[in-house]
Amino acid sequence: MPAHHPTYRSSYIFLIGFMGTGKSHWGRIWADRHSYCFLDLDEMIEQDERHSVVEIFEQQGEDYFRQKEAISLRNTEHLKPIIVSCGGGTACFFDNMHWMNEHGLTILLQSDPTTILRNILSEQVKRPLVKNLNEAELLFFIEKKIKERAIYYKQAHIHLFTEGLDETAIDQIILPTH
Repeated sequence: MPAHHPTYRSSYIFLIGFMGTGKSHWGRIWADRHSYCFLDLDEMIEQDERHSVVEIFEQQGEDYFRQKEAISLRNTEHLKPIIVSCGGGTACFFDNMHWMNEHGLTILLQSDPTTILRNILSEQVKRPLVKNLNEAELLFFIEKKIKERAIYYKQAHIHLFTEGLDETAIDQIILPTH
């Protein structure tokens, strides 16, 4: 935890950042460590829709998914204390970033594009925006999208680089639940 963020403490935490930065991985670990609920927003949508995110994109389109995502995000508010792992694009639509900043603490997980590429190559078919790209196209896509989304991502309260993260990385911002 960076020393310059000692005043952030929350029972409602949103992990944002590009796909492949470890939002679900770290969210589960940190939620378990601090007895928080954990919710992966994409998994919530898949359960509600009874289709995978890829199927939703293919059958209903990205606009439908983004609307569902915004509604689902706002339906998490009653679940505190909670860590919500948001999809990579969640912050970029329907004023979601502003809403998250107003209702809780936003933490941006950042990785360099080559690390992201390595992390998502094995799960590429589960990711609708990149499932048909070759490695070179995928790296170009990652770099381009990170630049496009930077205006939203930079609004996060806290920015953490994923290299060197561990289970204690957010201990100073988690409110005790007992």
